[in-house]
Amino acid sequence: MKKNIILKATELFMKLGFKSVTMDDIAKEMGISKKTIYTHFNNKETIIGVVTDHVFETVCHDIDAICDLNQNPIQELYAIKKRVMQYMQKEKASPTYQLQKYYPTIYNNIKQRQFSYMQQCVVKNLHRGLEQDLYRKNIEVQFVARIYFNGITGIKEESLFPHTMFEGETLYEMYLEYHLRGIVTPKGRNILKKLIQSNQD
Repeated sequence: MKKNIILKATELFMKLGFKSVTMDDIAKEMGISKKTIYTHFNNKETIIGVVTDHVFETVCHDIDAICDLNQNPIQELYAIKKRVMQYMQKEKASPTYQLQKYYPTIYNNIKQRQFSYMQQCVVKNLHRGLEQDLYRKNIEVQFVARIYFNGITGIKEESLFPHTMFEGETLYEMYLEYHLRGIVTPKGRNILKKLIQSNQD
């Protein structure tokens, strides 16, 4: 039952937002009593903490699986972007914005975990790109990795990139191209051009 509650709560939070969904909503959607939910979770904030952990672990697992394919680093970033966008498409509201505004402790915790995970992942990607002569030799790896994280999280800031102005997938596509064009070698640029072209076809 606990797992089913987590799955249903995840679905509702991604669709309607963390603030909008109540315990009553979750119970009603599942056809159970609110009391049943409280036997597994103390309150709504506890559920939100578990849901954000669940989503984070799921996304990390999928990214690890993509990295295990050992594609070239540029293809790898596009494959990760595609997988992340599949999760983003489930977001009908602005769950990240609501999480930041109404549950800042949970938001800051998950953002720190995202940074630690992405830092490790992106640094590894950058080193592989350097070894394969796809990224410029004079880049500062730690700087680029942090700028990438800052950008990829920053474009989710609703006040800067409102969804009424920027469509989610297009925004991520533009940012990834922007990031890569700044660090690729001529060899890497050829791969990037082919990937961009294939995405447009």
